[in-house]
Amino acid sequence: MIENKNQSRTSLEQLGEFGLIDHLTANFPTQQESTIKAIGDDAAVLSFDKDEKTVISTDLLVEGVHFDLAYSPLKHLGYKAVVVNLSDICAMNATPTQITVSIAVSNRFTLEALEELYEGIKLACNYYKVDLIGGDTTSSQTGLIISVTAVGKAKKEDLVYRNGAKDNNLLVVSGDIGGAYMGLQVLEREKQVFLVNPNNQPDLDTYDYIIERQLKPEARTDIKQLLKDLDIKPTAMIDISDGLSSEIMHLCTQSEVGCNLYEDKLPLDPQFISTCEEFNIDSTTMAINGGEDYELLFTISMEDFEKVKANPNLSIIGHTTPKDEGIHLITRANTKIPLKARGWNHLSNESGEN
Repeated sequence: MIENKNQSRTSLEQLGEFGLIDHLTANFPTQQESTIKAIGDDAAVLSFDKDEKTVISTDLLVEGVHFDLAYSPLKHLGYKAVVVNLSDICAMNATPTQITVSIAVSNRFTLEALEELYEGIKLACNYYKVDLIGGDTTSSQTGLIISVTAVGKAKKEDLVYRNGAKDNNLLVVSGDIGGAYMGLQVLEREKQVFLVNPNNQPDLDTYDYIIERQLKPEARTDIKQLLKDLDIKPTAMIDISDGLSSEIMHLCTQSEVGCNLYEDKLPLDPQFISTCEEFNIDSTTMAINGGEDYELLFTISMEDFEKVKANPNLSIIGHTTPKDEGIHLITRANTKIPLKARGWNHLSNESGEN
């Protein structure tokens, strides 16, 4: 058979992470009655019990793409690897219960190094009360690769998907945003200084909060109970891993709604703001495009405004609109500009359009 040397080749960067997933899985129909929700949300949903649903999500962390061991301690990395997966379970309004961990390592890693990694995994398991129930290890020629699968549970009526937002819902976010990205900028700067002068010891005390947001984030397992106590059922939910702008667009696209996001309502930590000023970069740009905050973004009915407005854990940052009105950022000057998804693109190794 003669090889066709004129075959067109499509780069992965062209598709982007979500485009690639959609492309590769388009022809995989569900075949089991127990599969309630497969690919397309923060986690899969399985049903083996009439009252309680099983929720599953998996993620890869690759050295040189998702983390740099020059400033990521292995213990912190193990903890973070668990957290980023538990966050997806939380984004379904579910409770994480188990994880599996698989790693691929090159021969430059010692047993002691892997013990440090697993000590961080253990700390996360103990803190979040999840069980490590399996995994795999293999060799790697490209450094360290970590794959974690998280399992969770929720009652059918409690589950929240990305596609349930309605027109005139309130857009709410937990915690504050942008800190993890600015923590990364500080670490990258100090790495460059160290490469020039290895004797230089960085003073990172003034950046402790945002660096912790990057190296040791936390999953918002508390939000499910908080909302239940407030008697609120979100209409749609997603976690903020790839940047607020990207996640808003995912939620709006799947819910077929538009959105107005208000610049003056964004919850920003003072340390984040001062670091943006030091780097001479716009805090709003960093807040809506920086990723890895692992906060939860969700929509609620307008009738729930009074329940949320004074809660210190939650911020109302906008509202949904009819789909044809589009997705916009309303600036402090009351200018309406189209919101662009410039969050993290896992396939380009840099920030860009998703």
